[in-house]
Amino acid sequence: MRVLFATSPHKSVFQYMVPMAWALRTAGHEVRFASRHALTETITQAGLTAVPVGRRGNPFRLLDMVDPQVIADARVGLPTPWDVTEDPARATWAGLLDGYRLAVGSLREDNFPVIGDLVAYARYWRPDLVIWEPFCYAGPVAAEAVGAAHARLLFGVDVFGVAREHFLRLKERQPEDGREDPLAEWLGGYARKHGGEFTESMTTGHFTIDQFPASLQTEAPGLAYERAQFIPYGGPAVVPDWLRRVPERPRVGITMGLTATDVYSGYTVDTQGVLDSLADLDIEVVATIADEEKAKLRRIPGNARLVPYVPLHALAPTCDVVVHHAGAATLATVARHPVPHLSLHYHWDQPILARKLAAQGAGLELHTGEATGRAVRERVVRLLTEPSFRERAAALRDETLALPTPNQLVPRLEELTARHRRATTV
Repeated sequence: MRVLFATSPHKSVFQYMVPMAWALRTAGHEVRFASRHALTETITQAGLTAVPVGRRGNPFRLLDMVDPQVIADARVGLPTPWDVTEDPARATWAGLLDGYRLAVGSLREDNFPVIGDLVAYARYWRPDLVIWEPFCYAGPVAAEAVGAAHARLLFGVDVFGVAREHFLRLKERQPEDGREDPLAEWLGGYARKHGGEFTESMTTGHFTIDQFPASLQTEAPGLAYERAQFIPYGGPAVVPDWLRRVPERPRVGITMGLTATDVYSGYTVDTQGVLDSLADLDIEVVATIADEEKAKLRRIPGNARLVPYVPLHALAPTCDVVVHHAGAATLATVARHPVPHLSLHYHWDQPILARKLAAQGAGLELHTGEATGRAVRERVVRLLTEPSFRERAAALRDETLALPTPNQLVPRLEELTARHRRATTV
């Protein structure tokens, strides 16, 4: 079958999709990857076939015109309407309606430049299945235009599906003339433009591919999920010489992810304070620190090795503890090994993931506003010395590895594609 992946031009989001694309490709299916021109080199670097769509130029140009403080404020936790996933008490009709109005404005800006091109390409190539990530609503529009099956592929907690179910539940309680639905109205307009009608599947897919174990996920009860293992992919990677040797002391890895410096203004944790707090422990600290953040440091402890990047899937199994930001890819990579976590969370779904991880015993968590050097040190010592954390991390490892690999999920995707493609072409 022909499978078209569609993604916004965010490198970090694209990387979640690569292993599934390769699983389909190595199963003999034709696979192509559609996104903005800015992502083309990243796609082809992964050995995949790129289909550039939409306008050329910098897709993030509008961010340059936004007050940096506004961007910083929006970075905290989950924005509306998706924040109801973390706190269902926020699920009011007025709050969700306002949230969707705001969200659709942003989604329209991101998707408008590519929808026409993507639909045109879908009509030319005729995919059987379109796999899209939750920000790329151009994907379901193109799929519905050609009668293809389509699926969301998640890159973290399903805040989108959960928020949508809350919205639909409350919408049913409103009078007929008060059931405004900004997302349906927006998607419906594009569906009609391209010869179709809005269906609710355009908001959440015919089905959803979830790459995280049930203990870490928050699902929308009314949606169909197909779960698979998260397989790490971070782009080109080299294993350095020092990582080939067995550590002589307990190793503590530290990473605060790439998005903090690639997209935002830096880390939200006091890196110097964390390093200083661990300096007198008989451990080896390996910290991936972006060059611009390293330049802010006044000193580097003797037990710390600082590198700008090292492949986490190679580093994690050599560690006794990993301190991280609870980014979904980072957390899921570490979860493939019996290694306890200390999650210093701040952004998007990180607080949800960190608390779920701590609740099932595989680690501890702190909001970065509370992550003083002393607090981090105390928790690292606990994770190193209390056996229960490693035992629960091993249980999480087992839960993760018990899921189907992307390759093992392919036959199920073939089955669902046949079912939904037939249903949409009758």
